[in-house]
Amino acid sequence: MSVLAENRKARFEFEILETFEAGIELFGFEVKAARNHKMSLEGSYVFLRHGEFYLVGATIAPYQPKNTPKDYEPARERKLLLHKKEINYLIGKAATRGLTILPLKVYTKGARIKLEIASARRLKKHDRRERIKEREDKRKIERTLKEL
Repeated sequence: MSVLAENRKARFEFEILETFEAGIELFGFEVKAARNHKMSLEGSYVFLRHGEFYLVGATIAPYQPKNTPKDYEPARERKLLLHKKEINYLIGKAATRGLTILPLKVYTKGARIKLEIASARRLKKHDRRERIKEREDKRKIERTLKEL
């Protein structure tokens, strides 16, 4: 399993409650580009439309710019492939006030490309500051122990 793209800000700005694995509906040249790490999840999110989940805002740069179709849109909506039970469960989670569904990372699993999505709650500003302070304190402690 190799990670192709990761949404690093998501783990900092959100409290991850549950994670799920979903397939992504991609074109052939998008698969090649994703395997070459030409994919970005920055600013992307997952939304529900007509009982199906879609990934929006994820950009996949063309694999070979001269050979890609003229009407190709790098930031198009991509359908997520989930089981019916997972879809129904996530619909309930999305309806809960304060919870959102967001993409965490894209990785390969065998010959397939998978997306890890999570139900999450946004952290307050003071919670984020506490995390930063804890991290800095931990680094200081490690430095002092290393010097001894």
